[in-house]
Amino acid sequence: MSKPEILIVSPALADANNGNWRTASRWAQFLSGVAEIEIARSWDGGHCDAMIALHARRSADSIARLSAARPDCPIALVLTGTDVYRDIDESKAAQHSLQCASQLVVLQPDALDRLGADEVAKARVILQSARRMRRRDAGRSLELVAVGHLREEKDPLALMAAARRLPPGTPIRIVHIGDALAPELGEAARRTMAECPHYSWLGGLPRDAARRRIARAGALVHMSRMEGGAQVVIEAVRSDVPVLASRIGGNLGLLGDDYEGYFAAGDDAALAALMQRFVSEPAFAARLAAQCALREPDFTPQAERQSVRRLLRDLLAPP
Repeated sequence: MSKPEILIVSPALADANNGNWRTASRWAQFLSGVAEIEIARSWDGGHCDAMIALHARRSADSIARLSAARPDCPIALVLTGTDVYRDIDESKAAQHSLQCASQLVVLQPDALDRLGADEVAKARVILQSARRMRRRDAGRSLELVAVGHLREEKDPLALMAAARRLPPGTPIRIVHIGDALAPELGEAARRTMAECPHYSWLGGLPRDAARRRIARAGALVHMSRMEGGAQVVIEAVRSDVPVLASRIGGNLGLLGDDYEGYFAAGDDAALAALMQRFVSEPAFAARLAAQCALREPDFTPQAERQSVRRLLRDLLAPP
């Protein structure tokens, strides 16, 4: 019996080195044993037995064309952070994608609260995963790492402003990893480096290099204003590295409402205070590490693979 042909539509491919691509690539690997998988930026009109599309707005054209041409072809739509927390309220194309989809996938449970009753009825949560990477040293590192391309949604300026608030001679070292997708943000990062010797912007790094940097950090700093379910947060948790995170839905869904390591999104003074508390209060840092350790089993590749394969089975099941 031949394997079903599945098209994964992702607005970002390998050259983007971002979360959408990593999700598409990982899911292709999970499904490769049970299906023939192609990843593309859009549907070219060719045959597929089902489509898995990332991003309601940016994949809207492929979703709409396939739905019109082949109404019987099942479509699973994976909702990203900008979908859940902005586009499904503002974009008619994104709203049409919701209507066309046979199945909806959100990447953490808080996102379900943003959907209407009809959408929730066909939605499921699939938590993303990362391979285990043990911390590289046993001591407490004062290096705090932020990983994410420099763009508005990731709020890199909050980290730079927090760096400026740290006192002269601070032992904290801030390492910022990510390509400048907006030139003015790259300029801001260079100015911050010149003015703050404890802040370093490394630009983009290959994924494995970024993961190694996370694994030896004292904490991951995650400043985003909008997230569907950040892969770097999961990577930190899977490396026993606690997270200093903006209090937004995407982070609450991964780390829990009662997690103690939050700061108000966009509040650079609160972020600076949280960083100082983290490095100066070992008991507080240990509590954050213990809270993250409780979440770690949720983010295993085995669990995500089972969920993705179950999604495919449900997509292909007879109506």
